[in-house]
Amino acid sequence: MPAADALALAKQVDRIVAAKGSKVVTLDLKKDKPDAETLLSVLLGPTGNLRAPTFRVGRMLVVGFHEETYRSVFGKPS
Repeated sequence: MPAADALALAKQVDRIVAAKGSKVVTLDLKKDKPDAETLLSVLLGPTGNLRAPTFRVGRMLVVGFHEETYRSVFGKPS
């Protein structure tokens, strides 16, 4: 996914939660107004493609895998 497409995706959400290893970064796009470089640093991997897994939940974009983040987004399994 080119950078322009990733930025267009970011404009459709209010919050991005991105996991890189054990580090989780939350960007509030309404409040903080991060620049394009900051957004691309959490959205794109070293190959320039959208990091996987990436999914949208309402007005939130979740990028990367982090078990605790998934639990907070989806709730605990029953």
